[in-house]
Amino acid sequence: MCSVEVAPDMEKGARRLHVVCSEEDDAQEVLNIAWIRYQPRLRPAEHVENRQARGGADHQRSPRIVLVAADIRKRCPWLWTNSALIPVHLLVPGTFLPHVHTAPTQTLIAVWPLKSASVADLLSTYPSPHFHSYQTYTMASRAIPSHLKPSAAAGKDEGGFNSQRHHGKSQSHVAFENTSTNVAASQMRNALNKLADTVQDPAEKKYFETEMDNFFALFRRYLNDKAKGTAIDWNRIAPPKAEQVVNYDDLANSEAVEYLNKLAVVKLNGGLGTSMGCVGPKSVIEVRDGMSFLDLSVRQIEYLNRTYDVNVPFLLMNSFNTDTDTASIIKKYEGHNIDILTFNQSRYPRILKDSLLPAPKTIDSDLANWYPPGHGDVFESLYNTGMLDKLIDRGIEIIFLSNADNLGAVVDLRILQHMVDSKAEYIMELTDKTKADVKGGTIIDYEGSVRLLEIAQVPKEHVNEFKSIKKFKYFNTNNIWMDVKAVKRVVEANELAMEIIPNGKSIPADKKGEADISVLQLETAVGAAIKHFKNAHGVNVPRRRFLPVKTCSDLMLVKSDLYTLQHGQLVIDPNRFGPAPLIKLGSDFKKVSSFQSRIPSIPKIVELDHLTITGPVNLGRGVTLKGTVIIVATEGSTIDIPPGSILENVVVQGSLRLLEH
Repeated sequence: MCSVEVAPDMEKGARRLHVVCSEEDDAQEVLNIAWIRYQPRLRPAEHVENRQARGGADHQRSPRIVLVAADIRKRCPWLWTNSALIPVHLLVPGTFLPHVHTAPTQTLIAVWPLKSASVADLLSTYPSPHFHSYQTYTMASRAIPSHLKPSAAAGKDEGGFNSQRHHGKSQSHVAFENTSTNVAASQMRNALNKLADTVQDPAEKKYFETEMDNFFALFRRYLNDKAKGTAIDWNRIAPPKAEQVVNYDDLANSEAVEYLNKLAVVKLNGGLGTSMGCVGPKSVIEVRDGMSFLDLSVRQIEYLNRTYDVNVPFLLMNSFNTDTDTASIIKKYEGHNIDILTFNQSRYPRILKDSLLPAPKTIDSDLANWYPPGHGDVFESLYNTGMLDKLIDRGIEIIFLSNADNLGAVVDLRILQHMVDSKAEYIMELTDKTKADVKGGTIIDYEGSVRLLEIAQVPKEHVNEFKSIKKFKYFNTNNIWMDVKAVKRVVEANELAMEIIPNGKSIPADKKGEADISVLQLETAVGAAIKHFKNAHGVNVPRRRFLPVKTCSDLMLVKSDLYTLQHGQLVIDPNRFGPAPLIKLGSDFKKVSSFQSRIPSIPKIVELDHLTITGPVNLGRGVTLKGTVIIVATEGSTIDIPPGSILENVVVQGSLRLLEH
């Protein structure tokens, strides 16, 4: 049996834990046990800024684990010195050292002449120390696996799902995968250290190292997940329980006006308009009456502030792709009744697929080598930039977050009141699935706990079941309400372990004739964090709160007579019966410029149910569309719909040209 010697002041939050192995013990198992039982009592590593702000020397050191194990004199000669204790930095992503870069921070490994091959195997993957980094030595993080959490139950992965191997693996196979994982992690860590060494400014370097530590934690989790070959246990997944989703119509009619001064609105503004053929931030694309997404959002907040005599701050989470342009654009709002704040999400290095090493070689490498890691990064970014503390200092308690391109995501006082009354730390707005939304993430019950399930997580044999509107009725709008202090708690406690979304991309080759470089991006989604918050649940909202513009088909809808504009908010025509029509425009309408040239005047569509246009089709001015309309220009031909035409339940096919004379 192993013994764990607890320091006298452990109950007060000690920084040292003695773990003693006998000859018969497996050192890795000993560390696992010690980690689960005693890690919660150790004081977590804190950001340097936080420690300095508190002004105490006591905050200059991180928790320490003293491992007494293993005769590794022969396997790792570089560890053997005249001293019994050798300073070694221990990589435990997000919990111990990744956020700390000061010399006093160290973990101690005691080398005693005891036999434990597993520790020797772990350390042997690091045959020599790296002296030029803030990490003097590195111990394989497999000693305390990053997927182990104090609350983790045996057999469950970080998402709370049971790990199910598709195929049985021999011990040698597992050992090979573990070794490969550790080698890849070691090489990545060394490459990130070298990357950090290219940053000259001390303050910039400190922040960059924090970002790279967070990236490495994500990378390490990805490797672990890949090695485990895990999949969700579909039999344990069920539609959400009644108490896990509240209907909007059942919310109290009272409006939480008094809580508006405790609210901040955050828009995810990191995306570019390239998918629609535009340059710059997507939020500046003109969508209605000469106004952009950003213009409409500003008008909404201005109206809110003026109507209720409040000052709701408006925050934009930019990426390195949008920050510079956004800073210039928002200057035009300086005279408006609105407080606009910006902060940047993380900038992570793309991963070369063939070597699993970072694509950039220096901090100044081309922007194509970097990527923003998805909106799940909002929690870390709010914290790391100091924006979270700024909000807390000004009395903000709740954040309403949404995509910049969702024109339906406006502040709703009933939902705000419900969040306060229910003491929920996290609310996800859901809306009813339609045939157009079957691939969207859905909320589920997993053994009594609420989770977000994305289609990428679903086994192939259950995809059709996932798409079923009968079983999974709702999908995630990405309108999220969050408790500010709860966000700070889960970040500081390193509890966030959102499911990782691997996203394959390519970087254009430097020279003509060379193949593009295949890279990997590891991303997370903000909705996946629902499992980490207390009293988290969904609210089934009307469809009007989900009005995204992802394509020119969506753009045609929001520009049409189906909506009128009121104080920056789109309001559907009261004469419209049923949901908005389904519009599908072909590849000839993919870019905004092509869309505008082919449809210079948006047709009347209040009575339209379905529109499909394929091929080079031009619509004249004053066109009215009703019912189901399908227009297909055959290959090599063009269709010009005459001005003033009324098309109702028709299929137009072939060629039709209108020529001026």
